[in-house]
Order: sequence, then structure tokens, then C-alpha cells
Amino acid sequence: MGNFLISSALISSTLISSVFGSVLGSMVKGVRTVAFTSAIAIASSSAIQAAPLRRLPPQQIPLALGIDTELWRQPDGRAGDKASLLKAVDHSLRYLRTGAAQTAYRNYPVPGVTRDRVLRSLVRFRALLQAARRPEDLAAAVQREFDLYESVGKDNQGTVDFTGYYEATYRASRTPTAEYRYPIYRLPTNFASWPKPHPTRLQLEGADGRQANRGLLRGQELVWLRDRLEAYLIQVQGSARLTLTDGKVMTVGVAGKTNYPYVSLGKELVNAGKVRLEDLSLPFLLQYFQKHPAELNTYIPRNNRFIFFSETYGAPATGSLGVPVTGSRSIATDKSLMPPGALALIQTQLPFYNANQTLTLRPVHHFVLDQDTGGAIKSPGRVDVFMGTGSRAKDRAGLINTPGKLYYLLLKR
Repeated sequence: MGNFLISSALISSTLISSVFGSVLGSMVKGVRTVAFTSAIAIASSSAIQAAPLRRLPPQQIPLALGIDTELWRQPDGRAGDKASLLKAVDHSLRYLRTGAAQTAYRNYPVPGVTRDRVLRSLVRFRALLQAARRPEDLAAAVQREFDLYESVGKDNQGTVDFTGYYEATYRASRTPTAEYRYPIYRLPTNFASWPKPHPTRLQLEGADGRQANRGLLRGQELVWLRDRLEAYLIQVQGSARLTLTDGKVMTVGVAGKTNYPYVSLGKELVNAGKVRLEDLSLPFLLQYFQKHPAELNTYIPRNNRFIFFSETYGAPATGSLGVPVTGSRSIATDKSLMPPGALALIQTQLPFYNANQTLTLRPVHHFVLDQDTGGAIKSPGRVDVFMGTGSRAKDRAGLINTPGKLYYLLLKR
């Protein structure tokens, strides 16, 4: 979830899905993953059916499902993002034609969901998308030609919790200074021979995040950040775009990680009674630690999963499938359950800027591609939506903490 992809899950897998909860699941693959959903990690503890998806009978499909108005120019003059969706489709098609995709689908547990069918579905959807002149025309064509497979959700009733993630941008320095004091690290060359269990975060960098030069990470500093929480959030998100002190831009992505489960910063605050789960958001998280910076020394060391980075030389935010993720059109899900690279439709609420440049939630039916995963994105009841790069994407991602539905679209036989 996702990259910095930061997720609402922090609070969720990003990007930060907001800082929320998911973070870093994607990077686990060893791919230069941006996403890693959020740090919040919204827990869904309900029992999961053996099959994560169920085919919806045509009579149960709402007529309005699939009317994606964001693809066309908006009444307020905003351009539609049909080109972005086409680009995301092409990224999935590239993945589905690889040996990795063949392997991923070999034992997929839902009957009828095969790599070949997913690929053919994307090819046909692409043609329909290009030909459609109105959202209603595309929705009608999809309902006519595609079967819909609904996620069973967190409750076996189809309820899915949505968060958002993004690729963060930060200021950084290649050398430590009085201002830039908090490093992120390269993967040590001898990491494969480290004894297990791996050292904890506290052992690696100390409670204050500045003691690594005394131990195993000495000399492995890649760049330094001005703020400890920023350096940590990059680990949560799995990637970042950094503006260096000389004006150059550097991109980094995950190179490796220690072998510990992810512990959500936001969830720890909830457990400590600092905030109610329903009030948790990325803005809250950032404001809380601005007011109580010393508490970072208490809460950050509770997450022993430590992420290492490498420079990615301008590469775009990339998901766990090894293809770029596209703002508002890529999602992160539990890839042990959901079909990688597949076309999906989400029904939820997403934040949009209005004429006053403030964000408001609006209901959406959004076509998306399933191209990432995240450490906090577990079960059929969790989705992290990638919102893009930079401050506006960050603000949007931080407000996504909403329920909804998730459907996968496959051509009828």
C-alpha cells in the first residue's frame, strides 16, 4: 500500500494509503514498491469465507452500478481521467502477459477466475472504454458483456473498508546537518546473513531514531530527513520522491525489510486511548505528534518491521506487481485472496476538491485496476486506493476512511 506511498491505513498500507494502516505489504515482494498502505490499519476481524469472491446474479446488479462520471469532463470544467484509466489498463495487460502472472493464477481459488479470462476482459474493456461517449453507455456495455464478482467483504455481506495512500514528497539531504538528522538506510550488503530473529527497531536505531551509527546500520545511511515522523512514514509507505538540498529530485523504493509483522502507529494510539478509531485520520496523526513529538520515541519503536531503501532514479510509484500505479485508478488488496492485475469496480466515497478548493466526500462508482498490496491490507474486507503524488494526493488520501463495495469484472463466457 502503494510509496512516500503512504496510506490511510497508517492510521491504515499509503501511501499516507495516508499514514494509516497498511504500509509495506507490497514491499515484501522485494519489488521496488511504492505503496504499502497505511499506517492506521483498520482492523476487520470477521470470519472469511473460503472463497473471497462470489458471482452476482444479473438480477442483483443495481442498474446504476458502473456509471463512472469521473472519466468524462466535469460540470465544473475539470477534465475527465479516461486517459489515466487506459494507462492503468495497459500496465495490467503488461503484467498479465508475464510468467509471474501465470504463476499467480495457477491455483487461484475462485472457479472461473483465470489469467486468460482476466486478460481478455481487460482487452475488451479497453475497447469499450475508448468507444464510449457517455458514462451511461460504458456502464450498459459492461453490464451486458461482463459478470460481476463481489468481494465477500469483512462480514461475508460484502462490506469493504476503504482507505487511501499516496506517494509522498519530502525535502532531504545527502549529508547530515543540524537540520537534516533522521536517515533512511540502504540494504546492508550482509543482510542475508543477519541472524534471526532480526534485530528490533529499537536495537537498530534507538528510541530516538538517531543511534544507528553505533551498530549494524553504520555507514548505510542513504539520505537524511528533517523530521523523524517523515523518515518513518517513508518506511510505512515504501517509497518517496525527495527534493534534495541541491535542488535535484531523488526517488527511493523498498530494497528489503526485517522479518517482523507490521504494527500500526494509528492503532497503537487507539489502543492507548489517545483517539477513537472512528476519529483516526492522517491529519489527526500528524497533528498529534506535532503537539507531542517526544511520544514518537514511545510509539515508533513498537513497529519492529524496518524497511531498507535504494535509489530508483526517477521511476514512478510502483506496486507489488512491478508496474506503475495510477492515481485514483490503482488499488491495493490482499493478494493472497484477490486476482492480481484484474479490472475492478469500487463503490464508496472519495474526496474531491470543490470550487473553494476544500475537500468534500462524494459517492463514486470507479473503475480501477488491482495492482498493489499492503501490510495492513488483509482479508477481502480491505482496499487501499492510490491517490497519486504530492500534497493534494496526501490531503485526499488522508480523508479516505469509508465503507463500500468491491466488484471484479470478467467477460461472460
